[in-house]
Amino acid sequence: MKILTLETTCDETAAAVVTDDLQVLGSVVASQEQLHRQFAGVVPEIAARAHVQRILPVIEETLRRAQVNSADLDAVAVAYTPGLVGSLLVGLSAAKALALVWEKPLVGVNHLHAHIYACRIAAGRDIFPCVGLIVSGGHSSVYHCRTAGDFVYLGGTIDDAAGEAFDKVASMLGLSYPGGPSISKAAAEGDPAAYRFPRSFLKDKSRLEFSFSGLKTAVRYEIAGPGRPDFSAVNLSEQRIGDIAASFQEAVVDCLVVKAMQAVETTGLRTLCVGGGVAANGRLRERLAEETAAAGVELQIAPMALCTDNAVMGAIAFERLKAGDVDDLTLDVRPGLVRPATLEFHSDARE
Repeated sequence: MKILTLETTCDETAAAVVTDDLQVLGSVVASQEQLHRQFAGVVPEIAARAHVQRILPVIEETLRRAQVNSADLDAVAVAYTPGLVGSLLVGLSAAKALALVWEKPLVGVNHLHAHIYACRIAAGRDIFPCVGLIVSGGHSSVYHCRTAGDFVYLGGTIDDAAGEAFDKVASMLGLSYPGGPSISKAAAEGDPAAYRFPRSFLKDKSRLEFSFSGLKTAVRYEIAGPGRPDFSAVNLSEQRIGDIAASFQEAVVDCLVVKAMQAVETTGLRTLCVGGGVAANGRLRERLAEETAAAGVELQIAPMALCTDNAVMGAIAFERLKAGDVDDLTLDVRPGLVRPATLEFHSDARE
């Protein structure tokens, strides 16, 4: 079986053709990084317009690389939740049109589930059940992943996502967008112990939550001092920028690693899977490897090429397709992250 998968949840326009044994026949990702760089963050309207311009050329190039046509495909899959509403609408509209014209089944994909499925693709075997940590520009969440399609929300950020915090701190330090790579590069020359920045909820095992707003404020005060409106980093030395970047990165990594390991302990699961753009961070990968090895926990991290948004991870659609679970043309986008109002650890969490 072969499916065409589409991904337009944020600022990458992506398509892929994948087989049911998870072989990638063709994959294209059109980045919008240059469009958003001057704003130091993603502008939703610009993102949506760029998707409109790029979606058809990306699909055509993907089919060309895969050397397939519509007759060779068994379904069309598309990420419909969560994400930016305008961006999601472009991908879903394209997928519906193709499914209708080609007379193929339509399969909706949960973008966050797909990030964890990238670990399944890389592993080449079943990885479920597991604890799933998803860290990106828009999401920082922990799940009990019972199966590829059954995720129980355990906790997440109550304000900024980790990737968003990286972008904002990079801007404060006068570093380039996107913030993740530039912070990581600057941190390589800095001392991660130079500043003791806050780490919210770190010792509270009952709360699998993240908060990075206080950490951002602490960085801002370190740069400018409390109460000062100008927090430009133009007068900072390269060494001080490196030290702040390294200390900030260490604080974020501490929060992510500790909460992920607390989720492992709480659920009793012995596999931790990590996906999302921030999963490409070298320091995070290093610390996760150390902590899981010490605890005897299996670690699966999405390969670098599958950390940032891509359509290959949309192969999770096969899990639904094989069960005969498909969508019709009434499928609508669901921009927000659906999660419980209160977080409780249920008695069946270890099942």
